[in-house]
Amino acid sequence: MATQRLGLIMHGVTGRMGMNQHLIRSIIAIRNEGGVLLANGDRVMPDPILIGRNAEKIEALAKANGIARWGTNLDAALANQDDSVFFDAGTTQMRPTLLANAIRAGKHVYCEKPIATNLNEALAIAQLAQGSGLKHGVVQDKLFLPGLRKLDMLRRADFFGRMISVRLEFGYWVFEGDLQPIQRPSWNYRQQDGGGMILDMMCHWRYVLDNLFGEVQSVSCLGATHIPTRWDENGKPYDATADDAAYATVQLKGHNGEPVVAQINMSWATRVRRDDLVTFHVDGTHGSAVAGLSSCRAQSRVTTPRPVWNPDVKQTMNFFDQWQEVPDSVTYDNGFKIQWEHFIRHVVEDAPYRWTLPEGAKGVQLVEAALQSWQERRWIDVSPLAL
Repeated sequence: MATQRLGLIMHGVTGRMGMNQHLIRSIIAIRNEGGVLLANGDRVMPDPILIGRNAEKIEALAKANGIARWGTNLDAALANQDDSVFFDAGTTQMRPTLLANAIRAGKHVYCEKPIATNLNEALAIAQLAQGSGLKHGVVQDKLFLPGLRKLDMLRRADFFGRMISVRLEFGYWVFEGDLQPIQRPSWNYRQQDGGGMILDMMCHWRYVLDNLFGEVQSVSCLGATHIPTRWDENGKPYDATADDAAYATVQLKGHNGEPVVAQINMSWATRVRRDDLVTFHVDGTHGSAVAGLSSCRAQSRVTTPRPVWNPDVKQTMNFFDQWQEVPDSVTYDNGFKIQWEHFIRHVVEDAPYRWTLPEGAKGVQLVEAALQSWQERRWIDVSPLAL
C-alpha cells in the first residue's frame, strides 16, 4: 500500500503542552508507527515544520526529535503550498489572528483551546472556517481519556438509568513561587496575559458536559483569586490578577431529555485527597460511577450499601472498597494522538469529524457566561449558537 505525505505547520510547540502532547506524543509517535492508517490501507505520514520565535530553541527541539524542517517565519511557512495543515498551540490571545491568516492562505486548521478569549472572536473564526470549505478542528482531548471513555461506555449501556447529577472536582496546589518553584507559567495568573481558571478550564468542561452528560442550558458561577501574590519564573513577586479558582453549578438537558445538575469545583489552590487530579462523580437512579483520568469505578443499584448515620459511633464502613473497577477492555492510546489521527483522516479521506471550530466556540460561550454570572451574581442562560 502507498504512503502519502502530509505537510504540517506546527506553531507554538515549544511550550509544555505543544511539545509533549502534540509534538512528541502525537506527531512523532505517529511517524514512528509508520503514519496514520487510512480506510483503503494506505498510510499518511505527517511531515512537520516547527515554527517559533526563538530560533535557537526551535532548532534544538527539531533536532532532538529528528525533524528536518524548522523556522521563525510563519508567513513564509503559510505561503508554502507543499504544507496544507496549520496547527497552533501558542497563546490564546494570538490564536484568532493566526487561524484567520492560515485559513486565508488555504490551510486546513487545527488548534488548542480556547480558540479565542471572547465569544465574538470565536464566532468570527468559526464562521470564517465554515465558509472556507477547508477542514478545521479544535482539541477536545479529555473525551479520549480512558476514565471518561469508560464512563461514556456505562452511559451508553444505560448503566445509570435516569441520570441525576454530575460532580466534577479538578485542581491541585500550584506553588506560589516563594518557597517552591512554580509548576505552571506565571502568565496563567495574569488576566492581561490571557490567564484565569475560568478561561482555561470552562472550555474543557463544555465539551465534556455536552458529549457525556447533557446539553448545557444555564450556569451559575463564582470565581475567586485566592492567592493574590505570586512569584514568576525569575523569582520576582507580581500581583495575580486572574481567577485561580471557580465554583459553578450547571443545568443540563440529558441525552434522554432528563434534567441533570452538574457541580464543578476547580482550583489551583487546593490540596488533593481524591483518586486523581480530576474526578467525575455521576449519580443515576440505577447506578453511580466515579472516573479519573484513567480509572473508573462503578456501584450499581443492587450493590449499593446501607450506611447508617450515627455521629456517636466511629464509622466502620470503608466506602472506597464498595465500588467495582471498570476493567481495561481495550488498549488506550494517548488521547491527543487519537484525535490527531482522526483529524488527519478527516483531511485526507474526508472521514467524519465533529470536533470542529464551532464546537470550540461553544467552550468560549460557556466561559463568557460563567464570567458574566460571577460579575452579575446571577444565573445565565446558555442559548444555542447561531452558526
